Amino acid sequence: MMPTSAKLSSGFYNKVCPQALPAIRKVVKRAISHEPRTGASLLRLHFHDCFVNGCDGSVLLDDTANFIGEKTAFPNLNSIRGFNVMDDIKKAILAVAARDSVSILGGPDYKVQLGRRDARNANRNLPPQFFSFSQLLSNFQAHGLNLKDLVVFSAAHTIGLARCTTFRARIYNDTNIDPKFAASAKYNCPTTGGDNNTRPLGM
Repeated sequence: MMPTSAKLSSGFYNKVCPQALPAIRKVVKRAISHEPRTGASLLRLHFHDCFVNGCDGSVLLDDTANFIGEKTAFPNLNSIRGFNVMDDIKKAILAVAARDSVSILGGPDYKVQLGRRDARNANRNLPPQFFSFSQLLSNFQAHGLNLKDLVVFSAAHTIGLARCTTFRARIYNDTNIDPKFAASAKYNCPTTGGDNNTRPLGM
């Protein structure tokens, strides 16, 4: 079944639910004040939702006996977070929660086009963390994105934390990495163990 098309507008909820956007921001602000990492998690959740089939909330669908969702796709497994916040504000609002997270954390504010219909199916075709630059660029181009998009989306990772298991191979094996950065990352990411240790990637 093809998704239902809808005319998008940043004022979609103005008449039907005028308290929607302030309510979303309140929930996001509360979650970020409790754990600042949540903002980065919501931004990443939004990207992983939009990258495969468009911004339709499909990343929020749970697996069932007859359906395999995106939550357990390899790049998402034990990696994407923020579902507890989304349970409070529900799926049509993921794009707004990501925008509010960026703004609350000191980034730019921007208008979100609203009115998308929720997904009824999922797509697990996300680029994994071990892709090389050329593989990432090719993957982005296959989705109609370009080099600038890749740089912007990659830079968004700098507001969050990464698990040791996602960057260990690069800091111990890559030769085209800043030695000071690698040494700093190795401090809490040993060659074995500590898979769930986290560190900011932008520092």
